Amino acid sequence: MAEDNIVRTSLAARLREARIHAGLSQGQVGKLLGLHRPSISQIEAGSRKVSAEELTRFSEIYSVSLSWLTNDQSEVPSPAVELAARELAKLKKEDLDRVLRLLRSLRKAGGAQK
Repeated sequence: MAEDNIVRTSLAARLREARIHAGLSQGQVGKLLGLHRPSISQIEAGSRKVSAEELTRFSEIYSVSLSWLTNDQSEVPSPAVELAARELAKLKKEDLDRVLRLLRSLRKAGGAQK
């Protein structure tokens, strides 16, 4: 039972962090999920359980992986990588293409120096 509370608290903290990074209020998220704002508050406080369907919707709304939300250490990229991915998703296609070319160039240059 104590382990269940730890898991719920961890999930609650990640949901809150993801919401803040997404720039959404609890009320906005509630509307997107068809819930009232107090329900979002209870979820983020760890006092309300989250269904699998709700968890999937949170993941979609916040543009984060389910594994990150659930703190699955087997495939969770670093927070910096998650942040970079979210920021890259906001770029125009032309700008994203430029960034990808730059990354390829940096990777090639780094590989040549080894």
